[in-house]
Amino acid sequence: MFRRKWNARARNRGEKGQSLVEFTLMVPIFLLLVFAIVDFGMGFHAWITVTNSAREGARLAAVGAPAAGAGGCNPLPAAGSIERRVCDTAASLDETKITLVVTNAQGTPGESVVVDVDYQYDLITPLAGLVQFMSGSAFPATLTFSSTADMRLE
Repeated sequence: MFRRKWNARARNRGEKGQSLVEFTLMVPIFLLLVFAIVDFGMGFHAWITVTNSAREGARLAAVGAPAAGAGGCNPLPAAGSIERRVCDTAASLDETKITLVVTNAQGTPGESVVVDVDYQYDLITPLAGLVQFMSGSAFPATLTFSSTADMRLE
């Protein structure tokens, strides 16, 4: 009985640092996975917001709202304008990276009004640097999300 207990202790002594080595090998892979999930989620949110803001601007333009003539959200366009509606809808994004173009806002009824919104999304985690290093800068650290909404004037 004593001999069996001693053999078990001697066997476990050689495995003392094994879990530390396994942990150091797995942490980078785990962090890479977490960073990818965070970047995907934030990028998906930006894409959905850009799509929704273009649609909201086109809907407001279809009912006859005026265009302010601004090319983005900085400075904030006039209240009640198509551009202001797009900027208000995309308030959760960085307004300095939004560019928008409104085409044919004051046309005749039955024509199309087109609202085009572009957003420059920067990856927020260190994943961008790692991906650029691994791909030889073939994958950019900044992604451009674009959305175009086309509605008929009422």
